[in-house]
Amino acid sequence: MNPLRRVARNPTAYRRLILDAWPLAEGLESVLRFATGGRRGVLDLAGLPSAQITTKGRKTGLARTATVHYVAAADGLLVVGSNWGRPDHPSWSANVKAAERVIVRRRGQRLEAKARLLTGDERARAWATVVAQWPNYQIAQDRAGGRRFRVFLLTPTS
Repeated sequence: MNPLRRVARNPTAYRRLILDAWPLAEGLESVLRFATGGRRGVLDLAGLPSAQITTKGRKTGLARTATVHYVAAADGLLVVGSNWGRPDHPSWSANVKAAERVIVRRRGQRLEAKARLLTGDERARAWATVVAQWPNYQIAQDRAGGRRFRVFLLTPTS
């Protein structure tokens, strides 16, 4: 297993290095994406499944891109708006919530997907799937206070 993935999966290390050092991780993400022409980022270094999602900004209409960790599901990709366990939703999740379609780039492929915010029992099942794949989401959820993470299903349309 990738040594960085081993560190990231460790709950204690996740609390200290990832959740408390999110500004460093976000800065490093920008530098790596720039240096590699968008092909590699922090999650890639840690051996975690990641994708870049692009959608229109809900206020500006300009294209906005964010790198997200995803969990594969039978009918698409599950993405979680954890925002490092901070009390506010990440801005990308508000843009995805407002949009019907997103562009997903992962592993050198580009595809269009329908984005849907999951609610109720469907969200509960998706959350169980996500936490089974990445238990540290529960740590971040516990740190977020009363905010409930948004969970989206991205279903390829082409």
